[in-house]
Amino acid sequence: MLKIVYRVCCGMDIHKSFVVACIASTNEYGVTTYKRKRFSTFTGDLRRCAVWLAENNCKDVCMESTGKYWIPIYNILERTCNIVLAHPKYVKAIRGKKTDKRDAKWIADIFKHDLVAGSFIPPADIRQLRDLVRYRLKLTNFVVGEKNRAQNCLTVSNIKLDDVFSDVFGKASSNIISQLLENPSDKITDVAEFRTKGMKATNEELLAAVDGEFCPEQAEKLRIIRSHMDSLELCKLNVESLILTVAEKYLPQFDLVSTVPGIQTFAAIGIISEIGVDLSVFPTSKHLCSWAGLTPQNNESAGKKKTTRIGRAGDYIKPLLVQCALCAIRKKSNPEIRNRYLSIKKRRGHKKAIIAIARMLLTAIYNILKKNEPYNPDLYTRSNNPPTHRTVSVDEAIFILQRQGYLVTPATS
Repeated sequence: MLKIVYRVCCGMDIHKSFVVACIASTNEYGVTTYKRKRFSTFTGDLRRCAVWLAENNCKDVCMESTGKYWIPIYNILERTCNIVLAHPKYVKAIRGKKTDKRDAKWIADIFKHDLVAGSFIPPADIRQLRDLVRYRLKLTNFVVGEKNRAQNCLTVSNIKLDDVFSDVFGKASSNIISQLLENPSDKITDVAEFRTKGMKATNEELLAAVDGEFCPEQAEKLRIIRSHMDSLELCKLNVESLILTVAEKYLPQFDLVSTVPGIQTFAAIGIISEIGVDLSVFPTSKHLCSWAGLTPQNNESAGKKKTTRIGRAGDYIKPLLVQCALCAIRKKSNPEIRNRYLSIKKRRGHKKAIIAIARMLLTAIYNILKKNEPYNPDLYTRSNNPPTHRTVSVDEAIFILQRQGYLVTPATS
């Protein structure tokens, strides 16, 4: 018989417009009784749900993460209850016996035995910061999409600015586009006024690049796109200002994380917004890396590993850490990171090497926040240098050399 961990607990089946709550109460003889009640998702009714739970002495609640509908309920109940937010795959009901009432009872039944793995939910202020950081990422993606549409307009009109400029949306290129949009039917005959310091293209190449056919429809479309890009950039600046204001209380933690190579201000804010500052919820750095999707999946059967790919978790933090890792390996001032990347790349390739560096950075961040001390590159240097008094066998010496990226071949007589 399974052990009863929660004598009084509640399972919730959440929908857009209503919530079904089922309280499971187990007495000393192991007999469980149930109380069900349905509430709407209006704020007043959710407060009544919190009162109903308190009247039944229920402080442990388990709910399924259904879209965004669980967030208002979580915000109200977290003040008085211990909430476990479960992934839908962990509380999936038996096929053929699925109703709203049965779903709530099923969640309560498996939760009272502590069979549900809860998701990591940071505190309320970190959640607000995370929401703003993710919105900034969405605005950045919108700007990139508009730039691609603007480039399509230029390509259709055979304006080949991308062949002579490294950045089509730089100062010189933008001035040329503005000149073309003032009167699309006129041709540009003099490009000397558009030249900037460091421009490699000649005047003849510039004239050939702007010699296209701008139809009125494409010109108007490009005006709208540029106007939208300007408004998106303004919105992005406003969001960044709000992010800095909200993140001000965590300034010491941001300064510590910024000491890690490849991590700047907004990257540090993005990482903190995902993992928080209290890392006691992760027993070790390996648990944090697994949560972030930087560890291989466990998929083994009959003693054979079917895959060694990394998990799908970490939709936001994993790409951010990979970008930071790409910045870190380019700097020769970080030999401990660059050498490790080159060593792994020789054996496993670029993709696996960059994921390993991303995990290395996240492990460093975990220890930095836990110990409240800045990044120390000497710790990696010491670990790479074996002690001088140590005696190793030939096989161990070969293994050490291979780990450092050397190709060991048998000696010829």
